Amino acid sequence: MSQTPKRGLGRGFDALISSDFDKSILLTPEDRVEKIPVKQLQASPYQPRKHFDETALAELAASIKRHGVVQPLVVTPVKDGKYTLIAGERRWRAALLAKLETVPAIIRSSQELEQLEIALIENVQRVDLSPLEQAVSIERLHEQFSLSYDEISRRLGKATSTVNNTVRLLRLPDDARDALTKGQISEGHARAILALKGDSERQSYLLKTIIAQGWSVRQAERFVSSVKAGTKETKLVHEHVDTETPVTKALSKKIGTPVHIRRTARGGKLEISFKSDEELAKIIKLFD
Repeated sequence: MSQTPKRGLGRGFDALISSDFDKSILLTPEDRVEKIPVKQLQASPYQPRKHFDETALAELAASIKRHGVVQPLVVTPVKDGKYTLIAGERRWRAALLAKLETVPAIIRSSQELEQLEIALIENVQRVDLSPLEQAVSIERLHEQFSLSYDEISRRLGKATSTVNNTVRLLRLPDDARDALTKGQISEGHARAILALKGDSERQSYLLKTIIAQGWSVRQAERFVSSVKAGTKETKLVHEHVDTETPVTKALSKKIGTPVHIRRTARGGKLEISFKSDEELAKIIKLFD
């Protein structure tokens, strides 16, 4: 099997793992494409995707009727002359709808597929990958190699919750994904934005504010908490994020030490800072 060329970072996700994953990872220019009867193909029993959109399949079937299956499927031989699909189940289902008798396919041995899987797992473990690059790699393992997130977690030596949280980054709005890629926001900021899923207006506002005002992850989380607590007006939500108010400033001036408000979904707390036990004693005395 020919070696897959190494892909550098800094040129977007396609440079790491192409969105045309079957072609860039599972296929090489030297591979021989064979025509295989559709009736000899079967879906992988480990395929994580169980639902295929019928409308989208019908549209793909119509395209296949006109142009054929442009990109070969990837299969591995099993007993009785059958082949299990490794990549391309959607194309196979559409080909069945289009009533094709054969489809183009690349036959991979189980040993070759295992080597490819190991290579991709090693890729995910690279320390120089960004959070989104890790998410893309994990999702490819999930989709293309029919691995559950639990199994991926085990092979990576990570907690399942960690893997699930990483993959969730792929659900970020496009502008937030772009900001995370450019380093304008951190992974913690991204998770705060994700917590507002379904509220695109607030997600957009939070992203812009994080970038424009340099909000910390804690501030972003407080913004989310205020929204979830039921605060409707964005201006009021924004005010809830601020740790200093005219009242805290006045109190700080009175007692001679910084005072801040930390809001939570169920109220909040007032924080009075002190630098020494002596200063603490003076503060306590003021409230006697």
